[in-house]
Amino acid sequence: MVLKGWYADAAGSDSPQPVRVHSARGGNLPHPPPPLPEYRRWSLRVGTQTRRDRIRRSPSAYTQHVEGTCRIIPLGGLGEVGKNMTVFEIGDERIVVDAGLAFPRDEHLGVDLVLPDFGYLRERGGQVRAVVLTHGHEDHVGCLPYLLRELDVAEVWATRLTLGLVKSKLDEHGLLRAAELRESDPDDEPVQLGPFRLEFVRMAHSIPDSVAVVIETSAGRIVHTGDYKIDHTPIDGLKTDVGRLADLGNRGVDLLLGDSTNAERPGFTPSERVVGEAFRQIIPQRSGRIIVSSFASNVHRMQQAIDVAVQVGRKVSIVGRSMRKNANIARNLGYMEVAEDVLVRPADLDELQPHEVLILCTGSQGEPLSALTRIAYGDHPAVSVERGDTVIISAKPVPGNELRVHDAINRLAKSGAEILHQEIAPVHVSGHACSEELRTILSLLRPKAVMPIHGEFRMLAAHAQLAREAGVPSSSIVLAENGSVVELSAEGVRIVDRVEAGVTFVDGLGVGDVQDVALRDRRRLSEDGVLIVITTLASSNGADLAPPELIARGFTGPDELLAEMREEAVRVLEECLREDVTEIKLLQEHLHDAVGQLVYDRTRRRPMILPVIVEV
Repeated sequence: MVLKGWYADAAGSDSPQPVRVHSARGGNLPHPPPPLPEYRRWSLRVGTQTRRDRIRRSPSAYTQHVEGTCRIIPLGGLGEVGKNMTVFEIGDERIVVDAGLAFPRDEHLGVDLVLPDFGYLRERGGQVRAVVLTHGHEDHVGCLPYLLRELDVAEVWATRLTLGLVKSKLDEHGLLRAAELRESDPDDEPVQLGPFRLEFVRMAHSIPDSVAVVIETSAGRIVHTGDYKIDHTPIDGLKTDVGRLADLGNRGVDLLLGDSTNAERPGFTPSERVVGEAFRQIIPQRSGRIIVSSFASNVHRMQQAIDVAVQVGRKVSIVGRSMRKNANIARNLGYMEVAEDVLVRPADLDELQPHEVLILCTGSQGEPLSALTRIAYGDHPAVSVERGDTVIISAKPVPGNELRVHDAINRLAKSGAEILHQEIAPVHVSGHACSEELRTILSLLRPKAVMPIHGEFRMLAAHAQLAREAGVPSSSIVLAENGSVVELSAEGVRIVDRVEAGVTFVDGLGVGDVQDVALRDRRRLSEDGVLIVITTLASSNGADLAPPELIARGFTGPDELLAEMREEAVRVLEECLREDVTEIKLLQEHLHDAVGQLVYDRTRRRPMILPVIVEV
């Protein structure tokens, strides 16, 4: 007997009697349904799935260029936190500011990363003049390897540390030569990229070497702030350059694209040095192991923790691949100062007493395979937590990660450790400007028009209100969405069109392979399980050769219910065969409907029903 289908290789039999395996989902099992066309992608929003306008436009719909205009097209970062990406176009010339990713929400089952949909750039064709990166956080640079793999990009511009982080990322993907990597320096002269003239302005943020980008065009002067806050006492002494910003205001700013993440928060964001002071108060008083969990890219946070550890005579171990990699890059480039004899390998921690160790680790967002999560669940090979230890979570959960972070905290507390986080100790400060700082930037730049970016819609709306209060006319404030085509000209700024701007999922090695139907199936499987009904028929006369077999996964019920489902499947088959219904598709449909209805009537659950007909 030869199995023609997914099971053929495992069977290995060469009996002359062919067996065809059919499934209710796509006919013969080796022939799954064809993938959806690219223009039928779905976009996901905060746990719900809403289908956008997916009518394919002819290229002329958004390539017609009017002299003296610049188009700004956000492909990510508006109405959401993460995957920041904005296209600037003049005619057929374009640059991209930032290329970030987002991390999947709980409903994105099996998805590893969420990227912007850069199908618009792919359809436009031609070369992207440059990708300009404002800083090295994943929500601004994480998408770059996937972008370079699909598009022709001439240059990538970034500051020294950002370029170091990006080189490491591109090297992992085998893309170091995909584009020319150029270093941007706020102290250098402006850079001319086709019709775009770029300047860089130093901004303080939670990672060193962050900049704002000033884009001079024939349509006007645009300022893209990137992520920032006004920190008067930064760790590296490099403050937000308010003098340059004031000078730009005097020269005239036609459009401001401003970070909106903390627009709802009143007051000012505290300085990064507040966290260092908290470390100096907390660490000397503890006698057990101290674990500090933070973002892997927060170089200043790591430096402050290491400085205090050295002062109290503790060795430091960095746990987590991404944090070790970033720390090595920062040390090599001079952004971190750590003596070699201070560092110990995680494997050597058992040789030291608890009071001699401080551990820096990843996992502040509760990521399932991160160092802190594995430590919390007793699954880490080198680090464990016991009574008397202290865990400092020096980060705020990104929206959507709260439950996972709380689960990790509960597990750590159950182990007897003391847990300190921003709700009970000043161990974290934001890297984003609060409302008073946004007011300061608005007063320095005095923009003619404002387009809030980087945040959920409520944050964008709060930023827009601040702009109105600063004297910007309501008609000159653009509340755009991902995919909006914003046009800047001498007449002002307005939304003139829309392009596709959904999401692209990375699932293992597949990029863009996961469509909405796959997520829906995964969600159903996770909620109600799957019930497979296998029936064997004779191909010559359609006679039932064996009673139906039921296989349940993720679905439980009493034995009586399983027996009733089996009887229902027998009844449906006999009824169909009596009426000479032998078409495989019809039999599958009858089995699916009858068994599914019975299960719902008895349990009010809807498991995925997969009727499989084996024809011998």
